[in-house]
Amino acid sequence: MKAKLNIILIFITFLMCCDCISAAPGNAANTNAVPSKAATASAEGKSKDTVMVDSNASNDSTTMGDLLDDAALEMEDSTGVAQDDGVYTQLKTKFMDGGVGFMSLVALCLIIGLSFCIERIVYLSMSEIDARKFMQSVENKLKTEGIEAAKDLCRDTRGPVASIAYQGLLRHKDTLENIERSVSSYASVQIGNMEKGCSWITLCIAMAPSLGFLGTVIGMVMAFDNIEMAGDIGPTIVASGMKVALITTIFGIITALILQLFYNYILTKIDRLTAQMEESAITLMDILSEEKSKK
Repeated sequence: MKAKLNIILIFITFLMCCDCISAAPGNAANTNAVPSKAATASAEGKSKDTVMVDSNASNDSTTMGDLLDDAALEMEDSTGVAQDDGVYTQLKTKFMDGGVGFMSLVALCLIIGLSFCIERIVYLSMSEIDARKFMQSVENKLKTEGIEAAKDLCRDTRGPVASIAYQGLLRHKDTLENIERSVSSYASVQIGNMEKGCSWITLCIAMAPSLGFLGTVIGMVMAFDNIEMAGDIGPTIVASGMKVALITTIFGIITALILQLFYNYILTKIDRLTAQMEESAITLMDILSEEKSKK
């Protein structure tokens, strides 16, 4: 704003000077006299004002430029500090402070547990189907195209629901008791397949806090060793061992919490698929019972 006001003042002063210059010849023609000392002094004063305004404008523009440069430098410094103090850098620093040996074991538990969790989630997600719609399709195939078409539909459909339906249709000539027994046995096999790998997840959940507590004990031993070597109890001496103890415990508990959340989600999907299998088995037995009653 100051720069704009100075420019306006310069422009007004320039116009006034132009008016004075244009008026000077007319006055000379009318009076046929030399300009007085007062006119000369006023012109010099106006020129000095113009110079002062120009210098003020240049000073203001220089000041504004310096302020913008300083603001840009401060923004760059703050951005650099924010990048340096990112989450990844802080985690890396804490990981190194906790001791590479035990922190690597805790990280290994997290990686192994997450790999099993992801594999189970993908497998169970691909096994899920619309069980009611599928059993309705099986019933329609069985009534319109026969038992072989229903078997082909079950064979071409993924998931445990289609598998137990296929096992039931394979023994459609047996009694209903034998069919039910076969379906129940095969359902147990499918549940075992769905729970495959879950024991490794529970192992990682149990091991991560245990490794953290082991790091706690070792950190305390390190603290007492430092006290013994120094012969004095000071905050700096105790801090190094206590830091190792607390950081390993924190990371172990966080690892266990993350894996526990995934494990509970996996158990929820297994329970949902088990309920679908039971409902589909009952529907299949009703369909086969109706077919046998017709014959």
